[in-house]
Amino acid sequence: MPRVHISTGAELEYEDVNPQATGAPVIALHGMLGTGRLHLGHVIDWLAEKGYRVLAPTLRGYGKSSPKPRDFPLRFYERDTADVLAFMDALDLQRAHVIGYSDGGEIALICAGLQPDRFISAASWGAVGYFGPEMRPIVQRMIPGSAWITDEEVDLHQIADKDDFARQWVRATIHMIDSGGDVSVSLAPSITCPVLIMLGKTDRLNPPEYAQRFLNNVRNGKMLLFECGHPVHDEQTTAFRAALSAHLEAADQT
Repeated sequence: MPRVHISTGAELEYEDVNPQATGAPVIALHGMLGTGRLHLGHVIDWLAEKGYRVLAPTLRGYGKSSPKPRDFPLRFYERDTADVLAFMDALDLQRAHVIGYSDGGEIALICAGLQPDRFISAASWGAVGYFGPEMRPIVQRMIPGSAWITDEEVDLHQIADKDDFARQWVRATIHMIDSGGDVSVSLAPSITCPVLIMLGKTDRLNPPEYAQRFLNNVRNGKMLLFECGHPVHDEQTTAFRAALSAHLEAADQT
């Protein structure tokens, strides 16, 4: 797969599927401990079959993207967002749809708020834009990392210490919670494109009332709930595809 050096100092490996497509591309962003292909492979291929060019960068520190190791400064979503915007600059992508799963969904919402003129639409699933206090005990249970990070993930991402990886993520996420929970709520009024938030009804980390707090500040936003957990695209694939397809097609027509 191709790699690109970007102005933020990272080097990102990325998928570029159906590059000959003439319409607006889709930028697809994966979640924690993923890559574009690992988390979103069937979504990428389906969108390409529908005629979209799909670009799926692997975020810094994951997979073969650098720098290593993957770390989590207190506002790591902002750093990842800067990488995505620099990735667009490096590939001369003036405007695009942006979609994201989990952490990638949070980044997608921030992208749309920071540079609204560049995004035709934004869609996220497993992401809500706001981290409320009820999230704190769930996040704290992510320590130790050795209880949930697999050896395969260690090899794929070159993680030196599972527990340190988890501690960093927990520290940063609790900082966001304790600072008022604003991941992208303050940016929501700046978003000019249509926004779709998709959530599984049994996703304990991302309750719909958190997403609604974000959507209350968006001009053109919608939330859909699915009978599943966190990975809506994997657990409710048919319904997910129908919703995302309608969202993208409507935005392309405006």
